[in-house]
Amino acid sequence: MPGGMANEPDPAAREVIEMSEAVPVPSSDGLSPESARQRLEDIMGDLPVEDVENTEEYSIAGPETTDRPLPLRVYEPDAEPPYPMLVYYHGGGFMIGSLDTHDNVCAALTNRADCLTVSVDYRLSPEHPFPEGLEDAYRAVEWAAEFGEKVNGDPDRLAVAGDSAGGNLAAAVSLMARDQGGPDLAYQGLIYPGTASPVLHDIPSHEENAEGYFLETETVEFYYENYVQSPAHVRNAYASPLLAKDLSGLPPATVITAGFDPIRDEGIRYADRLGGDGVDTEHLHYEDMIHAFVSLPEAIPQGQDALDRLGEHLAEAFGTA
Repeated sequence: MPGGMANEPDPAAREVIEMSEAVPVPSSDGLSPESARQRLEDIMGDLPVEDVENTEEYSIAGPETTDRPLPLRVYEPDAEPPYPMLVYYHGGGFMIGSLDTHDNVCAALTNRADCLTVSVDYRLSPEHPFPEGLEDAYRAVEWAAEFGEKVNGDPDRLAVAGDSAGGNLAAAVSLMARDQGGPDLAYQGLIYPGTASPVLHDIPSHEENAEGYFLETETVEFYYENYVQSPAHVRNAYASPLLAKDLSGLPPATVITAGFDPIRDEGIRYADRLGGDGVDTEHLHYEDMIHAFVSLPEAIPQGQDALDRLGEHLAEAFGTA
């Protein structure tokens, strides 16, 4: 459960903030999508990555609404097959991020939970607004359920996880799977998930942590506007899971939040809603952390702690602990 609020970010997090601010490059809302994507690749693409037993790249048929193949990266653990399966969605405001920017997170979870991790290269906005990225996200889970055995996976032990925008997708896929009768999910891992609609929800942390803490509220709003482009989707719970009227019947969840994150309260509210609707929910609140700390375990020790604890929860859900 969440603790109190710290007065200042942890020194390691503060150092990351200062290093980021020292680079004279605009935030994503001041760049073209192409430049913003390259900037994140430059920052995150060369982070240390744990060794796993094997990785494979696949291109599968995408949703029926597109002719675009859906690229996946599959991480195999050093364990005995069949492996439980985790489908992972990278963060990046639905606009940036890739398989490479979250390589380290996927490898870490593979090792900690002894699971086969399927990382999804879903379509990005603004070129591909809602629901196109979500369609890819759901298609990846369908593929894992249907073809997981072909890659030594166990479709009967299937989970989803993601960070930030990827946490939104993991939550939305969990809702879709419940509403559409499958695939059956054993667990959802939501790392500082974006669950609210900036248009409809009043989120105190949007104001409290508006700027100066790595991710800023103006950038959050910019990402949302580019993802949810049609007014017809503003009230769609699959775009903003906090809008869902009923969260009962969803898989067990771990929700990770950070105290100095503009979307902190979106995750806190969603964790509270899940628990209130009877979903077995573990809320891990890191009061002196910033957005993206889980992706920076080498620089921020609490990022390593979060990966360890999330891996433990995954292993418990899979029955491999």
